[in-house]
Amino acid sequence: MFMLRNIFRAIRLSLILWLITGVIYPLLIFGAGQLPMLTEKANGSIVYNLDNQPYGSSLIGQVFTSDRYFHTRPSAVRYSQGKQGRPTGISGASNLAPSNPNLLKRVTDTANELRDDNLPFLGDFIYTSASGLDPHISLRAARAQLDRVAKARSIPQQEIIPLINRSTDNRFLGIFGEPGVNVLKLNYTLDLNEFFNRRRNQ
Repeated sequence: MFMLRNIFRAIRLSLILWLITGVIYPLLIFGAGQLPMLTEKANGSIVYNLDNQPYGSSLIGQVFTSDRYFHTRPSAVRYSQGKQGRPTGISGASNLAPSNPNLLKRVTDTANELRDDNLPFLGDFIYTSASGLDPHISLRAARAQLDRVAKARSIPQQEIIPLINRSTDNRFLGIFGEPGVNVLKLNYTLDLNEFFNRRRNQ
């Protein structure tokens, strides 16, 4: 009888803990995330285009290959892109040791591409993102691509510089880390700027 009482007590306690941690707490956090001031971040910080279609998340990097766009840093998981460009949710680095020949080959190939494109050997262009999802590049990396993007879009560099500044996230709390340019925000702003310039000239 004493053993049965302890078993039922343990089951009751487990059910209560499951109710608190598995139902009440998640619903509370989800509800708080839907408050007007938090809903954008809680729902993934999705950026929408002029047709109200998802353009991407400002929290996750994307692969841009066209000369018209600023390029992100390399990613070992290709910024979580699976088949047909669909996100996989995968995060991670290559975990290759410095002595690994595959790492040396990748860095060498990347350096050769930078040399062919007349780009400086910056860490943002050579080293992969630790998370594989980094949406930022440094200001130096953005400015190094300025000439290419301006020529591809046939606009002066001075027109792009304010857009870079507008897409730059400052240091955390003003003291931690370095300012970083959110590539997705910058490329989206470039497209918007081009769209409105075209409308004005019609």
